[in-house]
Amino acid sequence: MVDVFLVIAIIVAFAILLVSALYLVVYYQHPDDHNEAWGPKFVVIFGFVLAGWTVIMFPIDVANNEGYAGCDGYDTAFCGGLNVEALWDAIFWLIPIWVFVLIPYSTFYYESDDGTVMMGTAYGANHIKKSRIGQALCYQMFVFVIIGIFFVVTYLVLNETKIPVQDYQAQTISISNLIASGDFYLYPDLTSVNENATFTVNELAPMDLSDQTYYASVTNAGGEEIKLEVSASTFYAGLMAWLGWWLFSLFGGVGLAALPLDLILAFVNRPKHMDAVEYAEAQMSLRERVNELVDIGELIKIERDEKASAGIVTTRWSMDTDKRKAAGDERQALLGFKQAVFLLEKDTEDFQAMSVNYEHYNSLVPFFPCFVEFCAAIISLFWFLHIICVYVYSDPPLTPFLNNYFKWFDNWFLMFGVLSVALFVVYLLFCAVKGCFKFGIRFMFFQIHPMKLGKTYMSSFMFNIALVLLCALPVVQFSQEAFSDYAAFSQIRQLFGVQIQYLQFFQWFWTKQVFIYIFMSVSILTGIYLACRPRDQAANPEALRDRLRANKQGNK
Repeated sequence: MVDVFLVIAIIVAFAILLVSALYLVVYYQHPDDHNEAWGPKFVVIFGFVLAGWTVIMFPIDVANNEGYAGCDGYDTAFCGGLNVEALWDAIFWLIPIWVFVLIPYSTFYYESDDGTVMMGTAYGANHIKKSRIGQALCYQMFVFVIIGIFFVVTYLVLNETKIPVQDYQAQTISISNLIASGDFYLYPDLTSVNENATFTVNELAPMDLSDQTYYASVTNAGGEEIKLEVSASTFYAGLMAWLGWWLFSLFGGVGLAALPLDLILAFVNRPKHMDAVEYAEAQMSLRERVNELVDIGELIKIERDEKASAGIVTTRWSMDTDKRKAAGDERQALLGFKQAVFLLEKDTEDFQAMSVNYEHYNSLVPFFPCFVEFCAAIISLFWFLHIICVYVYSDPPLTPFLNNYFKWFDNWFLMFGVLSVALFVVYLLFCAVKGCFKFGIRFMFFQIHPMKLGKTYMSSFMFNIALVLLCALPVVQFSQEAFSDYAAFSQIRQLFGVQIQYLQFFQWFWTKQVFIYIFMSVSILTGIYLACRPRDQAANPEALRDRLRANKQGNK
């Protein structure tokens, strides 16, 4: 029988995720996207729901307990009755569909030319109606073919898992002695001599004291491996987790240290009233930065116009070393320019809050980040202790630590521990998003996509949703391993902890805890780095200007 409380929890969780996604899109979207880009908005909204549902499914799976053998029929007292394995299979298929099909297509469609500006180069006969769809489909087919070949080949070659099984041997007990002792479970046809006994799982029974006494007499008889071919959904869950781990181990590690530290800085550097001298100095500094960035923007525009008129195309994929270097320099200059503009906009907003809008500024607002920072610092510290000190790197672990905390909470209220697990798991996703933004703004290896209230384009939404979806399965895999005591009877523990854990090729990464070491090393190094350089610094305008001028001279 299905647990009604779990059904209600699922409905409420889904409703909260959907409302949160709608709120995020409505209030964070750029005015240019009002009443526009309905397809990308659909992908963003339900991509957000899918990402949230993936991590929320873990605590629901824990509460369901369907991984317990007794749930097959003979001991269903604490089984939830939900078919979470089917729900997990749906998630395992939907994530790659969203990441490799819907989000790329929506991005190509959103950023493609609509056919009205470049009339002669539009795709198809009816350039106004078909150009954007045609261009998006053309690019998406290329992505689909490459990813499709990769997925098919990897499944055909790497779909075998080798699960280690431990054998135990104990003394043989004859049926006659067992019956004579009176300490046995009587099967319906056990006393029948002329009929074959038929066994079903419902004829099993929970262990009692005599079973435990007998179990104490068993001895280790060695081990062997069972070779199995996993289903396509299970394999792709492992593949997507492996791909996502490369991002999560880097960005999640950065975010685990950066998230609480940035919240501390947000409170320390909260808007404060300025006197006349401070106001004049801040205004002059902002004016100088604006003028410098305007000059750099003009240089970038002039350089692009000159290249277009001369027919010069620079790409990082060129066979010419000089062209590759020129393209790399141009890209770095553009990323530095965008980073400087973002920080200038942020400082301008702070300046307005401290001057023009100071009378309307709510002085209690900074205390909310202070409270969130306190909670984030505690969660980051607990994760750090749980991973480093007591669980993942200790064999055997010194103490279950957070596992005992969750079980203790469940003694108060049935779902209290589950809600605590959800908090810790969702926090890791926030760390991944924060780490991606922090890494991008500090090192400028890729374009940053900040989420700003009323100023976020759909392309930035889709970038962040893709990142969260890629990190969702690594977060679930990491959590089921870290909370293995608490999640011992979850279905995801049977999938990630058994089948996926021993997939060929991937097994080495899981068993050697390669990604865990990367995750914690990055987190420690980030904490040290941010302690030395806590504030984000804009790119040097003079360096950007010199790089653009040198690149311009090199192209002549």
